[in-house]
Amino acid sequence: MEWSTLAATGLGALVGVGSTLLADRVRWRRDLVERTRQERREIYVSCLTRYRLAYEDMYAAAANHSPENTAAAGHVPGSTGREAAVREAAVREAFRASGADEVRESALICAPQELSDVIEGVYETLRDLVEVLASGEPPLDSPEFQERRLRHGQAVWAARAAMRRDLGQRD
Repeated sequence: MEWSTLAATGLGALVGVGSTLLADRVRWRRDLVERTRQERREIYVSCLTRYRLAYEDMYAAAANHSPENTAAAGHVPGSTGREAAVREAAVREAFRASGADEVRESALICAPQELSDVIEGVYETLRDLVEVLASGEPPLDSPEFQERRLRHGQAVWAARAAMRRDLGQRD
């Protein structure tokens, strides 16, 4: 047996093993990037969904305890202090039960800084709505309330666009 044959066989084995390791490394990297993208997508969807559910539950709690509904239910006028306290507690409980705080923290940990700022902006508008709905001022049918609701909606749309960009999707 010649040494050149043995050397060529050894070199071939090294090239084969090396190319296999390189291909595995490239595949692992690609899978890691895809897994990370999928995890972010799930967190982003959960974040926006929880924010929406928080708003809907808070609005429902505020509407159920609005002066119009309490008067229609036969509550005595003049007991508005107690009604206001009940409304405030119901709205704040709806927000707490929504899980918006928890999902916000998950999103802020996993998202890049630019997107974290956008998510925080949505959260700030949601917290503003918590205060408005809990206090009952401005009333739900007022232009001032609609303005705040619109601000929240615009923040959500901006977050969606930023999330799509982060996930590599087109707007």
